[in-house]
Amino acid sequence: MIPQLPLALRWPRRQRFEHFHAGANAATVASVQMLASTPGAPWLYISGPLGSGRSHLLMAACQAASEAGRTVQYLPLAGLRDHATVIRGVAGSQFLALDDLGAIAGDREAEHALFDLYNQSRADGFAMLFAADAVPTQLGLGLPDLRSRLGACEQAVLKPLDNAERREVLRSQAAARGIELDDMVLDWLFNRYARDLGALLDLLDRLDKASLAAQRRVTVPFLRTFLKESDEG
Repeated sequence: MIPQLPLALRWPRRQRFEHFHAGANAATVASVQMLASTPGAPWLYISGPLGSGRSHLLMAACQAASEAGRTVQYLPLAGLRDHATVIRGVAGSQFLALDDLGAIAGDREAEHALFDLYNQSRADGFAMLFAADAVPTQLGLGLPDLRSRLGACEQAVLKPLDNAERREVLRSQAAARGIELDDMVLDWLFNRYARDLGALLDLLDRLDKASLAAQRRVTVPFLRTFLKESDEG
């Protein structure tokens, strides 16, 4: 079973629809919002590469569905063990979001558990939202009926933000924290640090605390010192 956490911890504040930069993915975001808020909306399968925002959208959907009064579960399958038991343990939830479906590929028991959960949730009139790095036919699932069920969902492909969009998101998120990131800082970050937006936003959270503690602006020298100390620590 998934441990139950307070909602504020289960759905991080940053992982909300209002913090998702849609870009070319506006139609997908609208479909996820409809599924989270509207009983009977089409089930959705989202595919996209690492850093495209799959997990962000799933957690935002869970938060919205919870606020709408539905019982909710989010399963980050890549970070869980005993997938079959976990999948069976969420039966009866009115809104289910399953992330990183590729983690169960080849696990016969887990695939059968998801097939059964899919059918039961459909019969109960509940909602399911799926995400993976590939479309159902390319996940390596061994159960043909499961591939068929997942393929019957509405399909959406997330397109990663380009560099200019990622820079704008990082700049705006920094501004919301009272941090000014000039072009030199952004150039340094994108040339020397992970370009995955989630990793950059995590770094921004740490920088926010460090700059406040040191009472210093975020500059390239400050970044060098901060990252060196972080690596050494």
